[in-house]
Amino acid sequence: MAASPAPRTESDAIIVGAGLSGLVAAAELVDAGKHVVIVDQEPEASLGGQAWWSFGGLFLVDSPEQRRMGVHDSLELARQDWAGTAGFDRDEDEWGRRWAEAYLEFAAGEKRAWLREKGVRLFPVVGWAERGGYGAIGHGNSVPRFHITWGTGPGVLAPFIARVQAGAAAGLVELRHRHRVDELVVDSGAVVGVRGTVLADDPAKRGEPSNRDAAGEFELRAAAVVVASGGIGGDHDLVRQYWPERMGTAPTAMLSGVPAHVDGRMLGIAEQAGARLVNLDRMWHYTEGIANWDSVWPLHGIRILPGPSSLWFDAEGRRLPAPLFPGFDTLGTLEHIVATGHAHSWFVLTQKIIEKEFALSGSEQNPDLTGRDLKLLADRLGSGAPGPVEAFKEHGVDFVVADTLPELFDGMRALSPDVPLDTENIEREIVARDRELDNEFSKDLQLIAVRGARRYRGDKLIRVATPHRILDPKAGPLIAVKLHLLTRKTLGGIQTDLASRALGAEGTPVPGLYAVGEAAGFGGGGMHGYRSLEGTFLGGCLFTGRAAGRAIARG
Repeated sequence: MAASPAPRTESDAIIVGAGLSGLVAAAELVDAGKHVVIVDQEPEASLGGQAWWSFGGLFLVDSPEQRRMGVHDSLELARQDWAGTAGFDRDEDEWGRRWAEAYLEFAAGEKRAWLREKGVRLFPVVGWAERGGYGAIGHGNSVPRFHITWGTGPGVLAPFIARVQAGAAAGLVELRHRHRVDELVVDSGAVVGVRGTVLADDPAKRGEPSNRDAAGEFELRAAAVVVASGGIGGDHDLVRQYWPERMGTAPTAMLSGVPAHVDGRMLGIAEQAGARLVNLDRMWHYTEGIANWDSVWPLHGIRILPGPSSLWFDAEGRRLPAPLFPGFDTLGTLEHIVATGHAHSWFVLTQKIIEKEFALSGSEQNPDLTGRDLKLLADRLGSGAPGPVEAFKEHGVDFVVADTLPELFDGMRALSPDVPLDTENIEREIVARDRELDNEFSKDLQLIAVRGARRYRGDKLIRVATPHRILDPKAGPLIAVKLHLLTRKTLGGIQTDLASRALGAEGTPVPGLYAVGEAAGFGGGGMHGYRSLEGTFLGGCLFTGRAAGRAIARG
């Protein structure tokens, strides 16, 4: 076996963060024959960062998968949906707008072919996330656009990890784990390197907390430094610090949808080196979080990816208003729940609904798709709930299963004894909703939405249960799920131009400094504006990492 090349202190680029965006940038640089050093504070086991844990959803426009499912999409329709969702309204949104337009063209153009060339394949049924409900020019996807990667998050990462590892074997890449950057080196206004602390070795497995014990110091120099360190979702104090006033008082209790090392440290470090931070009050958190019964990191939460049929009640038993149905408007629902003064809400549903409509976000919660296991996939498409969902129903602390409403209500009270629960209202809402099932038409907008969803072939096949009475014993047992707020994504960050160059306070590039992925608000310091259309986070990492790698390679 050939000896590893001796470590160098100078290279063509230093990439801070070994997540998806950093690996994509490194892969582009390897393709150009450049020498790259990747530094990351976590052990080697966490190579790939947050993307490894993801469901692997990718936003594509007018794809063959959509067309095969009878979906007619276009760049114009996607642009309309993005504009209505983002709500750009600030001077500092200019670069976000430009990135959004460039990304839409990428998603409608070469994105699929580029990924396919690298071996990425897609599940044939396209999902419909963030359905909106506010009119044609409002928030949401007018059509299904959520393409699930065959292999989920690890499947998205695989070609870029392979390219980086090939670069390492060829002497073009150095992977330096347990290297925490504490400072960007600035010389005559240009960023020329990084300084930091070598952390002690740690046997922590992927996603587990690792020590911060200092074992030495390091300094590296390069022609370019790329910040690819992610956002702030693992640090709840930072989340609360930047919590937007428009969404009320930040909740005191939240689960974490990302590992603890997603700490936002590099944002402040980049700002000290001259980078401009924008839109940090824009963030993306979920309302359908459940405590992971088999947790990996502190406060580890998993998001339910719900179909539209579960009835949604706030902590005190009031049904959420239209169009705050499951899967329609994430941040609208978040704002509504926070305004109740409580940090949880409830789904009430049936076994028939959970079998068809519940999926769990994350590669580890979808072994069939992650492992590309056709037998397990057939089990998912058959009767019964997916195995991971049943495991949560059996072991999870947030599930109540009962044969009758009184038993269900007793279980709900036991999970939240300090919050008064209006069970009479919950029962009244369920009974009234069930009466609407006597006809194929209804005034209940959620039932109208469910029936409309089933007109889409993909939803009817695997995602949306046949409308039925909640109190029908044949559909039982009854299920209630206590839902928690779950931190996830930072939509703002380091402002960048379309080459992923970090911009300073005057709007000009900081020489030598680049930012990609979540650290750059997925492009421009916020290409999503206020809201996301989903499937766009991994895509933003791919697109910004590719832009940075190619720009640095061009010199």
